[in-house]
Amino acid sequence: MILKGKAGPELADVRLDEGAKRLFPELSKSRIREIIDWGGCAVSGTMVRVASRQLKSGDEVVLGVMEPERYREFAYGKEELLYEDAEYLAVNKAAGLNCQRTPYQLKGTVEYAVTLYLKTLGILEPARVIHRLDRGTSGVMLFPKTRRAAAHISAELKEGRVEKVYWAVVAGQPGEDFWAVDAPIAKVAPSRYGVATPGKGARTLFRVLARGEGVALVEARPLTGRTHQIRVHLAHTGLPIIGDTVYGGAQAPRMMLHCRAMTFRGEDGREVAATAPVDRDFAAVCERYGIDSGSLDR
Repeated sequence: MILKGKAGPELADVRLDEGAKRLFPELSKSRIREIIDWGGCAVSGTMVRVASRQLKSGDEVVLGVMEPERYREFAYGKEELLYEDAEYLAVNKAAGLNCQRTPYQLKGTVEYAVTLYLKTLGILEPARVIHRLDRGTSGVMLFPKTRRAAAHISAELKEGRVEKVYWAVVAGQPGEDFWAVDAPIAKVAPSRYGVATPGKGARTLFRVLARGEGVALVEARPLTGRTHQIRVHLAHTGLPIIGDTVYGGAQAPRMMLHCRAMTFRGEDGREVAATAPVDRDFAAVCERYGIDSGSLDR
């Protein structure tokens, strides 16, 4: 929920948290301060994280009020990284987290947590987000440590030279163990995409890893990088992802889509590779439908 208000002459020189309380009396001052601290407040179009900042007459104050469960502060330690060298690091993004800042959230994002880790290494620049995972998707996220590394991996992604492997638990049984979907994708609603013409070309390779009771564990290898590509291609073939209610999937604790691995070559030719284990909810859904947990150790 987004709240907007304008400071009148009576709020000139008043602290931001006090002024916001007067503009939005339905919120407590402690909640307002929390929103400000988490990067959820903008004053005249600029994010402000200092509650004591003084307002000016005419300032537009905008607050992004998120559900309490979205406020999850966390940080990465060295032991939690999937991969690290002098140029790159990889983390296992949890389902339910935003991978990067939004206009109304800075803390509690993967980007912010990685920025905090980089500071412990003496790297003062913010984390560079060079690829994204949907909020409901878990798994490998790669971050470059330098501008040169960022330019290299960005070029590799653009040219399709980064191998990406996803796992998905889908409803239904694929008719084949191996298949490909080559179908254009276009935006069909404000937060929804679909196979449509005209659209951007999209190709995904699929194979069955295991079959369960009315479901299958599927590996997906997207050869292009369209928004919601795997989700849309699976739904298009009648195999919606469990938990992906946007595209017809059944309710579940989370969307059962996981970026299992990413691999590419560094500028010097070395292999950079990261593999992410699945979380408890993903494993539990597999077990519930009779998919052998051994399938998750491949």
